[in-house]
Amino acid sequence: MKFAFLIFKVFPYGGVQRDMLRIAHDCVHAGHEVTIYTGEWRGDMPDARIRVEVLPSRGWLNHQRHQSLINSMQQKLQQQPVDLVVGFNRMAGLDVYYAADPCYIQRAYEERSWFYRLTGRYCFFAAAEKAVMSVESSCQILLLTEREKQDFQQWYNTPDARFHLLPPSIPSDKFANKNREQCRSYARQQFDLPSDANIVLTVGSAFMRKGVDRVIDAMAALPNALQDKTWLVAIGEYESNSNIAAYCEKRAIVHRCLHVGGRADVADLMVGADVFAHPARSELAGLVLIEAMTAGLPVLVTEVCGYAPHIAQADAGVVLSAPYSQTEMNQALAQMLQSPQQAQWRDNGMHYTNNIKNTSSDSAEADYIIALAQTRGNSRD
Repeated sequence: MKFAFLIFKVFPYGGVQRDMLRIAHDCVHAGHEVTIYTGEWRGDMPDARIRVEVLPSRGWLNHQRHQSLINSMQQKLQQQPVDLVVGFNRMAGLDVYYAADPCYIQRAYEERSWFYRLTGRYCFFAAAEKAVMSVESSCQILLLTEREKQDFQQWYNTPDARFHLLPPSIPSDKFANKNREQCRSYARQQFDLPSDANIVLTVGSAFMRKGVDRVIDAMAALPNALQDKTWLVAIGEYESNSNIAAYCEKRAIVHRCLHVGGRADVADLMVGADVFAHPARSELAGLVLIEAMTAGLPVLVTEVCGYAPHIAQADAGVVLSAPYSQTEMNQALAQMLQSPQQAQWRDNGMHYTNNIKNTSSDSAEADYIIALAQTRGNSRD
């Protein structure tokens, strides 16, 4: 069978983009064809068995470019029909939507003014979400957390039968045969740090939304003796308007914060770090949290993250309660860096993710997609 994956842009270390590529590889491994249509691709191209077409888009504003890109995608699909269209952004014409973003209209009403809801941007994204979630749609929804299902149903009354709750994907292959002491030495040698340095790790592509600024504030608040042996290693390509160096400079800890961009050795750094900090302001799921647990890296996370309950259930770190308190964050980071419980958090996280892996499919998303395509094919016969 032939599948089309639609996504607005692909960039390194974007969570949705990594999920898409993993699912595409699983589909290809199962013997199917995948073509990815996108408007922008940054980073390495995937396996040659996966076709990638970067399509043109035009427009002065972001949502205008998105609509132009969708038009280009639909033209391509008319020219090259497929068995199933899978979207990783919300748009009309999807057979399956991978729900990696929270309910847009809910956030527009809860976090924005009435004036925002008069803009062209709002009208575009609200219509795109309605095309996927409305009762009239037949789009099937691959859901990451039960929490988001409730939000979507509150606004759209989407039938239960169209939601398919996915288990977290366990990236055990990434961390197989990693030696912790070797990775600890490697991580410190990479950045010319002392052998006994504490490393606080962040991974993400959004400086404010992922809460990297909150981690910097917590670093600045560490007791002097602890701060003198602690460094932040921030992995990811942030938005162009984010200036992490200036933010660190204002807090007088620029020498303690290393923004290292995108890297291919994230797994080694996860195994070799001391704390994974992810005090995000919003995070639908957060596969990176599951990755940290699988690596045996204690996690410090806000409870607004969709996968935060897994951290709490596993007792694999500290979950910060809402509403967010920077004081609580500061205390938690200092406590975790000095806690004798570190080894237990590591073991708990690895044991928890190993249990999930042993009781669920490694390719659950691809399995759903293939089954849905087969169902559609049978209904047409």
